[in-house]
Amino acid sequence: MDEAEVLAEFRACDALLEGHFLLSSGRHSASYLQCARVLMNAERAARLAMATVQRIPRELRWEIETVVSPAMGGLIIGHEIGRALGRDAIFLERPEGVFELRRGFALQPGAKVLMVEDVVTTGKSSREAVAAVEAAGGRVIAEASLVDRSGGSADLGVPFFPLVAINVPTYAPDELPAELAAIPAIKPGSRRR
Repeated sequence: MDEAEVLAEFRACDALLEGHFLLSSGRHSASYLQCARVLMNAERAARLAMATVQRIPRELRWEIETVVSPAMGGLIIGHEIGRALGRDAIFLERPEGVFELRRGFALQPGAKVLMVEDVVTTGKSSREAVAAVEAAGGRVIAEASLVDRSGGSADLGVPFFPLVAINVPTYAPDELPAELAAIPAIKPGSRRR
């Protein structure tokens, strides 16, 4: 899938939103990709997952033992990527604000993990998720996501394979352009601040 095809999938289900959005990173944006909407259709989710897996080099795909994703955003795409790879897919939660494995999920010591997110903006959430996997005994060898919003600047500490990179400006609260500041911000993501 090329970028135009991926964005067509988002547009087809009204998942490419325009307005004023407060992102999980704390930054603001005039556009938002609602991955939950694009993933609500199982066939579309499977297509996007397979296309994402194809971005990962073949030799690296063979090393992956487990797929881990942070809930909520990464849960569906992580599961579908696990299916595409033929690997188990588990997820991290933040019951007390810090990622951890729950629900009986565990990693074998040294397990080679593919971290999967829906969207990466600053990479903060990804780095926190990687730290949680390491604390649980696993080793993240790569990360994949549907969307890289970082403009290529997110340092995840591991090789990163997004399906599509979208360079949409984001702003700190004190840097908002006047047209964005004039619109009330909506918090569409899953994480509360």
